[in-house]
Amino acid sequence: MPDRSRSFGATDVLLLLMATIWGVNYSAVKYAGRAFGPLTFTWMRVLIAMVMLLSAVVIQRKKLPSRSDVLVLLGLGVIGNGLYQLLFVFGVSRTRVGSAALILAAAPAFIALLSWARGVEKVSGRAWAGIALSITGVGIVMLGSAAAGTSQQGSLLGVLLVFCGVLCWSAYTVGLQPLTHRVDPVQLSAFTMAGGMIPLAFATPFAISSLASAHVSATAWWCLLYSSVISIGIAYLFWYRGIRVLGPTKTSVYGNLQPIVAILTGWVALGEAPTVWQIAGTVAIIGGIFLTRA
Repeated sequence: MPDRSRSFGATDVLLLLMATIWGVNYSAVKYAGRAFGPLTFTWMRVLIAMVMLLSAVVIQRKKLPSRSDVLVLLGLGVIGNGLYQLLFVFGVSRTRVGSAALILAAAPAFIALLSWARGVEKVSGRAWAGIALSITGVGIVMLGSAAAGTSQQGSLLGVLLVFCGVLCWSAYTVGLQPLTHRVDPVQLSAFTMAGGMIPLAFATPFAISSLASAHVSATAWWCLLYSSVISIGIAYLFWYRGIRVLGPTKTSVYGNLQPIVAILTGWVALGEAPTVWQIAGTVAIIGGIFLTRA
């Protein structure tokens, strides 16, 4: 079981910083995804993060995990850093950043369900009500996207892709929890990121070809670096620390701040003003998350 008291104050601060970084990242992903193309952007994003993290592992010179742990990390990385990243980037490119952030904010509900199913954590009656409320909020956001069609309000396909990404992320988070107690955070992040490159490796020829012919702005390159180095390379370390110290469900609750930051950033940077559907979804999802946390 996770130690919920050890270094709680420091972990709390780092997870709030993580949520802010990830909230801003939605706009960075959408901007850079448009400039490079979603597939090429995802390939470069994960590749940069993997090279950076594996370099850190070499510099550390710490004892590596067992072969079985490495294989598990690679397998989880396929789900959490390969499939998830593809679904996330393609989804964000097809919907509003606020809607995508709200769908992902419901992850604690699905993480709690999986944690309960695996016997990692118990789910109280109040938490079950929170799970139901969060799922209702996801439905509201999806209805809003469906009603908007393919307009600037976003598409149903976009939020469905993000929702599938949430399922991948939830499975990844719960599966990773036992490993956080015996694997160094940098090594854990590096090997799961390497696993993420396995499905993306098939897109390498196309990604390189697209990159060679692309004409993108300096802003798009900065968004790529932010999204890979800071959002993945650094913020993921805060996430893994939270899973180890607080457990998967309570760590995921710190994502409450993400939709607020994402909606405000999308409004300022991309001109995506909040919609009535998003506001209703926010109330349901955030309310459900607080009940889940109890």
